[in-house]
Amino acid sequence: MHQWEIIATGRVQGVGFRYHAQALAQRCDIRGFVRNLPDGSVYILAQGARNQLQSFCDLLKLGNGFSRVKSLSIDEMEITKEYNDFEIK
Repeated sequence: MHQWEIIATGRVQGVGFRYHAQALAQRCDIRGFVRNLPDGSVYILAQGARNQLQSFCDLLKLGNGFSRVKSLSIDEMEITKEYNDFEIK
């Protein structure tokens, strides 16, 4: 199991992007959470197998039709807490 910290920038707030991320996480069997950041970006903490995390990020980049993802910043982190599901904060 791996943990990635993902920051999505672009048009990602006010367009249902967090709900889209949650649906994709469930589809890719990813655990963790998503939340808006004050600067207009979206923070995602994602846990799963490396190939699942990569698929999740590839799908996130496509957006949901309303959002436009300009960039995804991805950093691998040590797991300090395990999550059982994927929630919106």
